[in-house]
Amino acid sequence: MPKRTRLTAWRTLATAATAALMAALLTPAVAHSAPRESRPVYSYDNAIREAVWVDTGLDGDSDGKTDRVAVDIVRPREPAAQGRRIPVIMDASPYYSCCGRGNESQRKTYDASGNVVQMPLFYDNYFVPRGYAFVGVDLAGTNRSDGCVDVGGRSDIQSAKAVVDWLNGRAKGYTSRTGTDRAKATWTNGRTGMIGKSYDGTIANGVAATGVKGLRTIVPISAISSWYDYYFAQGAPLYDSGPEWLSDYVESPAARAKCAAVQQKIVDGAPRSGDWTSFWTERDYAKDARKVRASVFVIHGRQDLNVRPKHFGQWWDALAKRGVERKIWLSQTGHVDPFDFRRAAWANTLHRWFDHELLGYDNGIDDEPMADIERHPDQWVTSAVWPPRTTHPVSLRPGTGAQPGVGTLGLRKQSGTATFTDDPSLSETDWSAQIDRPTPAKAGFITKPLTEALRVSGSSIVTVTATPSTSTAHLTAVLVDLGPDTIRDYADAAEGITTLTDRTCWGPSTTGDSSCFRSTRAKTTAVDYTIFSRGWADLGNHAAAGKGFPLTPGKPYRITLALHASDHVVPAGHRLALIVAGTDKDLIDPPSSTPTLTLDLSRTSARVPLVGGTTAFARATTATVATTPTPTPPLLDGVQAPRTTHRVPGPA
Repeated sequence: MPKRTRLTAWRTLATAATAALMAALLTPAVAHSAPRESRPVYSYDNAIREAVWVDTGLDGDSDGKTDRVAVDIVRPREPAAQGRRIPVIMDASPYYSCCGRGNESQRKTYDASGNVVQMPLFYDNYFVPRGYAFVGVDLAGTNRSDGCVDVGGRSDIQSAKAVVDWLNGRAKGYTSRTGTDRAKATWTNGRTGMIGKSYDGTIANGVAATGVKGLRTIVPISAISSWYDYYFAQGAPLYDSGPEWLSDYVESPAARAKCAAVQQKIVDGAPRSGDWTSFWTERDYAKDARKVRASVFVIHGRQDLNVRPKHFGQWWDALAKRGVERKIWLSQTGHVDPFDFRRAAWANTLHRWFDHELLGYDNGIDDEPMADIERHPDQWVTSAVWPPRTTHPVSLRPGTGAQPGVGTLGLRKQSGTATFTDDPSLSETDWSAQIDRPTPAKAGFITKPLTEALRVSGSSIVTVTATPSTSTAHLTAVLVDLGPDTIRDYADAAEGITTLTDRTCWGPSTTGDSSCFRSTRAKTTAVDYTIFSRGWADLGNHAAAGKGFPLTPGKPYRITLALHASDHVVPAGHRLALIVAGTDKDLIDPPSSTPTLTLDLSRTSARVPLVGGTTAFARATTATVATTPTPTPPLLDGVQAPRTTHRVPGPA
């Protein structure tokens, strides 16, 4: 893993002044050796639980007063009594009251004095005894905070950034929501790590993109990197409503009564046309990756159809260009927290990550492989860097086959055409199940059975030249591994896990806050094919990203679809397929017409990142495995069809 100057400086400090570090940070270790792991030596039951309201400097609800956000804190009592300052782990969320956090939908609860009793999730139970403070921030307009929700905009991000500033002595905090008594964070050294799943992780991305000082690391789980890409795919709408639905969903009743003007700004700024506006520019964090000072530990499900894998792919690539220290886990799940798909390894890895990034411990985690990838259910492999250094984009060319809609896929440029008619009642699973059959709703292109495995690692693009029969058209492109496998059932309601009745415990508990959570196991299904990357677009966006135009029937248009990042191995004996079709049912909304589209295959291609590049593809496809053709190819089994996906980035 690349090491940043900041980490090198920490190591120099640790070598030159170990005694000072041990006094300033926590450690029960003996004085003659530098600590490598924080230990649970502090009382959780006796921890300080307090509430502070931090002034954001904004007046989002236009009541003539700057907004204060509620900050609930759990921290060990002993370090402050001994004059030691400690680091902070922070989760800023809109879900602490409205919807709950985690697999068991936990909400904050409070005592009669208004101090937090139950802090959702295991972070406080596990890390507070190890000498960290845990801070749960209610975003503006939610739970006990002032202001309005603006769905990833200035108010949301400032809600959390202001708290980082307060922890570092740069913002004002108060002991009550309306009072004048000041609260200062004299107990912390200001080093902050942000963590959270979905909306919470999105806020971590956005705060890191401000470059705020004191934020040392973020751990975004299934997080958004650009809000436009949550609601649209190159102009094609992914939901039947926009971010105004989400803001109304998470806002407190008090905020909802004050925030009509902000709600209208959201509606006006996010038109259902799919056009890019300044509203989306404000909520694009990837563009500001150059400002990121924090290290980044990304976790994402490769089959997440809520916060789709495009989000981690473009964020990862932007961070890589800036040399940001980073680490990644990629699971086979959908929108699932690592605590629920790899619990013990997750707690251990997160512990070591925070010890390294926030306490400066030289525990070797920065020398370990950059990527952990779930290749089969509960079977993980690693990559020293991700994508691997031998990964190169390979241009794959579709060609006509013996039957209409059942074409070939190879390295040589082909000629001819392929035609399909949009059928909004069909999805990617319908197309894949009939990949070997000529069907009117898709164009499929398939390699011969591979003689060697091929690994796709990174983000693919598919460029098509298509002639529509109507003035509107939507396109889908998917990459499919054709062959038998057992995978996590990401299309199930729980997206790849089964929740059990027994519990495991992660730290001490109190009467009001248990550290024990229901166990899970992988939910698997046997399939004949696996769709591992997807992309969608409105063909009307052919001329400019984020700007749609009416199409002229009979005129060819060229557009490039950005497919989701992935890491998938197509085994020897399997086939690799590219499918191009129209509306992907329940994953994008249909256009206003029902077009027939004709692809010019000589000007259509897929650019796929393959480990080993063109040589690997040629080697795997030059010699072919003999197959016996069947008069009527069978229907292939896969996961169930996509369900209507959430319009909420994952409160669970």
